[in-house]
Amino acid sequence: MKKELLIASALTASFGLANVAEAAANVSYSGSVTRGVTQDDIGGSAASGHTAVTTGELSFAIDQTTDSGIKWSTSLSVVDEGSAEGDAGGLTLTFTDGSTLDIIEAGSAFGGAIASIPSAGGSQGITNTSTNNAPGDLDWADASDAVGFDWGSAADFGGIDGLTIGVSAAFGNDTQTTGSSGAETTYSAGLTYAMDAGDTAVTIGAGMITATSDNNTALNDKAASASVSISAVTGNLTLGAGYSNGSGTAGKASTDVEIDSVSWAEAGVKYVSGDMTMIVSAGAGKAADSTALGTAGASSDETRNVSGSVAYTIADGISATFGYTDVDNTDEASSVAGNSGSSWYIGATVSF
Repeated sequence: MKKELLIASALTASFGLANVAEAAANVSYSGSVTRGVTQDDIGGSAASGHTAVTTGELSFAIDQTTDSGIKWSTSLSVVDEGSAEGDAGGLTLTFTDGSTLDIIEAGSAFGGAIASIPSAGGSQGITNTSTNNAPGDLDWADASDAVGFDWGSAADFGGIDGLTIGVSAAFGNDTQTTGSSGAETTYSAGLTYAMDAGDTAVTIGAGMITATSDNNTALNDKAASASVSISAVTGNLTLGAGYSNGSGTAGKASTDVEIDSVSWAEAGVKYVSGDMTMIVSAGAGKAADSTALGTAGASSDETRNVSGSVAYTIADGISATFGYTDVDNTDEASSVAGNSGSSWYIGATVSF
């Protein structure tokens, strides 16, 4: 729940600038504080046990509308996952026809064209090993330089009910570093199509991205991928699924490597009953990675997870969550016992 602030007016008044307060942008804030406990049961020589979860979030949203009706907006993240951040967001222009243009840290049309797929909540503690290059989400290939743009159409593009499209590009500095592969020039496109099928609201998303590498030794682009996703909402029930594949480069130990035959698939189910939300989700990813740039990927990395959560709204802005996940990670075709197992979480979040 966001609350409007009078920060701009207070600051301008304190500096004797009350007469220009009307020109200040609108500022709102939001955030949360989470406290809980997670218990991990993992294999190998890694220690199982419980850990306190203490995280906080705080961000500000800033916007102003010009006399011509164009809305300018940005954001500032002050605290992210409990750590001070001070990360300024990009700049978004919203035009009178409903279309948008993001510039500077704009993201990509590829990442924005993914249907909403239910994913279990909680702060379960099992992580992947750093040498496992299997992807963990649909937009694993979403790589771009901060200098670029992302344009998104208004709803019903081209007179087609429910259709929105987007295109984006970003441009790097063509700086090559031995053993490192960064995004040079990125192009992406995406679309979403929303329709009603009887009592069910269906959304389909599809996107593609190509990000060239700034390393001349690399065989692959920094990232090249296509994705498709779908969600269906009928009453209190939501179903979703998605798939993406491609190739690219990724970090491994002290150097970047090639990753080939990359894929990720996920699915989720959500049911809302009064103040309770129940979610079950699953995902599986795999990739063949190499030992260095210039060598095709051959070693198999995989990750799989099945998760569930129950969230209960205690009062406005206060929720309790119980989450559980079971994870299996494989690196170089061998099971990674110390990064596989089960974990549960119980905790509460206060949002404002």
